[in-house]
Amino acid sequence: MFISGNVTVTAADLNKAVQFYAETLRLKLQHEPDGHFATVEAPGLTIGLLHLPGEQSSQAEKSNGMSIGFEVQNLESAVKELKSRGVAFHDYVEGKQAQVVHFSDPDGNTLYLVCTR
Repeated sequence: MFISGNVTVTAADLNKAVQFYAETLRLKLQHEPDGHFATVEAPGLTIGLLHLPGEQSSQAEKSNGMSIGFEVQNLESAVKELKSRGVAFHDYVEGKQAQVVHFSDPDGNTLYLVCTR
């Protein structure tokens, strides 16, 4: 039924968003920024970065009900690596099935790392 997945996040500053996702998180830049849109690729997921011009940008609402997760094999080493690139983490959750730690992109969109047991 589904071949792959994608999600689009709104970015106030497209270049800053591309820098965060492609350089800080080291996701593969698929589609170079054209002023309004770029895409990066994570394993099994394409993330569209959308900059809405003018008033549309200021009217774009953040979705508090959505976050993007990245599964990692070793949470501690992933956190250490991303901290060295300037990522600030919050809301660490230790559960029976998994460990999860949240962080945000430059526009305040929630992302998280998860390590299953």
